[in-house]
Amino acid sequence: MPKLNEKQTALGDVAARQLAIATRTVPQMVSITPRWLTHLLNWIPVESGVYRLNKVKEGSRAEVDCSGRDERELPHTFIDYVENPREYNLNAVNTVLDVHTRVSDLYSKPYNQISEQLRLTIESIKERQESELINNEEYGLLHSIADSQRIKTRIGPPTPDDFDELISKVWKEPGFFLLHPQAIAAFGRECTRKGVPPPTVSLFGSQFITWRGIPLFPSDKLPIENGKTKVILMRTGESRQGVVGLYQPGLPGEQSPGLSVRFMGINDKAIASYLVSLYCSLAVLVDDAIAVLEDVEIGNYHEYKY
Repeated sequence: MPKLNEKQTALGDVAARQLAIATRTVPQMVSITPRWLTHLLNWIPVESGVYRLNKVKEGSRAEVDCSGRDERELPHTFIDYVENPREYNLNAVNTVLDVHTRVSDLYSKPYNQISEQLRLTIESIKERQESELINNEEYGLLHSIADSQRIKTRIGPPTPDDFDELISKVWKEPGFFLLHPQAIAAFGRECTRKGVPPPTVSLFGSQFITWRGIPLFPSDKLPIENGKTKVILMRTGESRQGVVGLYQPGLPGEQSPGLSVRFMGINDKAIASYLVSLYCSLAVLVDDAIAVLEDVEIGNYHEYKY
């Protein structure tokens, strides 16, 4: 150890750092997630903010005949439509971002303060968008599932048998499971216990576990209450009569589909304001496009003997 009274013979670290330029990052925010649901949905542009979902009346089907080589009279038929179809109105997620002009004028190197503030605000709005697509009481996935498409776990934890039951409910081209990361871990434990570890697949540059070839995508927007959550299985796309996302095209100040940023002016306190708006909704085209596994326990663990 050097003695305290020894004379310094070279420039020290603390003083040297006064001349050095630190490498800076853009602001990081832990609440930003991949938002797989918004990536995986097929998005339909909606004119005037309204999407009318036309259906065929329950039990209405065409009468057809597999005729032989005779001249029998063919059946006459038509398909009846629901007279009062449901209409989906786009919902808005809004906020006003305030930035003092002094801050943006003086402290925008190397990163522009307004751009970074807008980036983080937009990330927050998109996180809220995914939450609304799942939980909104008017149009969210969890509130758009028919009673016939709701099942409960057999023993509590999510088992391969439960997932097979979900697939039987959405058997026409099922697209993906959507569930909380803790539910994925719980399902993995049950598969390990049964000796059927799920295979993985590489999608969008990330690894996902699958069941029966259907990927499991995580979202922390699926609620957990009293140690229980839910697992969703769905197919997407208008051509498949699946689940579709809805957005308003051609907005003033459009930054991305359905998202706009508009400058609102500078007040007498030199604060500049920006209106950030995102318009979206979601529609389940037919009942069997989506199903849910309810009462999924995520706190079950096993002791493995080797």
